[in-house]
Amino acid sequence: MTRAQVWAPTPGTVELHLGTARHPMHPDPARPGWWVSDVELRHGDRYGFVLDGQGPFPDPRTLSQPDGVHGLSRWVEGPFPAGRSGAGGRGFPILGRVLYELHVGTFTDEGTLDAAIDRLDHLVDLGVDAVELMPLASFAGDRGWGYDGVAPWSVHAAYGDQEALVRFVDAAHERGLGVVLDVVHNHLGPEGNHLAKFGPYFTDRHTTPWGDAVNLDDVSADEVRAYFIGSARYFLVDVGVDGLRLDAVHALKDDSPRHFLAELSDGVAQWERETGRTMTLIAESDLNRAEMVSPVGSSPGAMGMDAQWADDVHHALHAYFSGETQGYYVDYGSAEALAKALTRVFVRDGGVSQFRGVPWGAPVDPESPHYDGHSFVVCLQNHDQVGNRATGDRFHMHAGHAAQAAAAALYLLGPSTPMLFMGEEWAASSPFPFFSDLGPELAPFVTEGRAREFRDMGWSDPTPDPQAEETFTSAKLRWDERTDAEHGRMLEWYRTLLRLRREHPELRSPDLAGVEVEILDDGGMLMRRGPFTVEVGRTPWSGSDLLWRETGPAHRP
Repeated sequence: MTRAQVWAPTPGTVELHLGTARHPMHPDPARPGWWVSDVELRHGDRYGFVLDGQGPFPDPRTLSQPDGVHGLSRWVEGPFPAGRSGAGGRGFPILGRVLYELHVGTFTDEGTLDAAIDRLDHLVDLGVDAVELMPLASFAGDRGWGYDGVAPWSVHAAYGDQEALVRFVDAAHERGLGVVLDVVHNHLGPEGNHLAKFGPYFTDRHTTPWGDAVNLDDVSADEVRAYFIGSARYFLVDVGVDGLRLDAVHALKDDSPRHFLAELSDGVAQWERETGRTMTLIAESDLNRAEMVSPVGSSPGAMGMDAQWADDVHHALHAYFSGETQGYYVDYGSAEALAKALTRVFVRDGGVSQFRGVPWGAPVDPESPHYDGHSFVVCLQNHDQVGNRATGDRFHMHAGHAAQAAAAALYLLGPSTPMLFMGEEWAASSPFPFFSDLGPELAPFVTEGRAREFRDMGWSDPTPDPQAEETFTSAKLRWDERTDAEHGRMLEWYRTLLRLRREHPELRSPDLAGVEVEILDDGGMLMRRGPFTVEVGRTPWSGSDLLWRETGPAHRP
């Protein structure tokens, strides 16, 4: 049992709503802005906070919202049971391993964490090393991508609960799989976000695409920073996940002397010492600056992230093999751009970006002592690059199976940390469009806004309505198609690539300086990795050849 407490400097009075009763709370003299109650919470209690007579509102640190983001919180008592597979281990190093991004709601028909456990053996057989879960924080409605969550410490009710997440983490660890959780610290969703009623969680000192920025450098920012860092500790230390993927860190507006990311990095280092477990921080950043993955203090602006998503590698692969060079793909498309991405990660590394119209990025140093190829997570598909297309069409749907097979050979056998998107390994027939389940006040704006966005881009075909349930159900993986014709052929090709990566250390090397790329006269290319050569072209399937050891055989998809 634990006494109820909450940081709420804004209201003049705070009451604990427990069951059908209200209990007055009083200021904590040792912690300004905090309110405490003499009432203790028991596991399973439904509770909330009444602010100046209004409410009740959910606990900002709620772990469970069984009745949705507008309902009462459910108290979850820790710690979790001793003897768990991940809690006493040394953790699962993520860098250089093969990641697999999945959305819990569409990964299985049931759309739950418990159901996802039943598919983990498929990932082991495929050759995956770690699962990356798209955000789990509670959001409005039953279905959504998760990037509009409003309770960063919680697990969305439709996916299960905190106990279900613990079961998933344990099941993954038992199979030798690590778990990375995607978290959003740069904004909260538009529906069910009650934090501003409690205190200055946001500031108009900065603006973001979502409105006022999360308060990381204004009055009371210390408590707000502690709120998000505390949620990170909860998932890494208490739940036992092995890493966090931090959404759009370039939108974390922070002018304080010590950036939020640096503080989080230092905190993780301390938690690793406390637990003896390896923990990994992966940033999504579009800044194209290696300071993001440089140790804190090693250079001005170094953020201490262990890795970052490298969108330039995706863009170069996509534009080269699909032929699409519109929008932000305008800076890519050539064999030369792809060769640069494979050997130096950033294509935009200080020169003028045609898409942005200004100089962008800085070069990656292949000899750096602070980072290497494994510091960059690369992919051919992910939730953004598939889901932000008008119909959510996957790569093979517009570029073809041969192009996917060739591109997969390059990024899965390259020097970075590769990441698959769920269903990619068998060229799944289900799309992954954007979907949501917002209430009646916001739903029409989402539907019309999505349609208008693609009309303005010249898209003539109908865009799926994000609010329609069939848009969500269309994204569910069809597991029974894995052995059908081209699906089964692609699956075997991915298994072959991952087996070769696993069996040959040269194909896992993070040495960027050791990667050589030769552009062929026919537009194809050779990528050399020690004694191995990956040859790809733009011809059907047979143009994707993997050659290794001068006397060895060729593998063709």
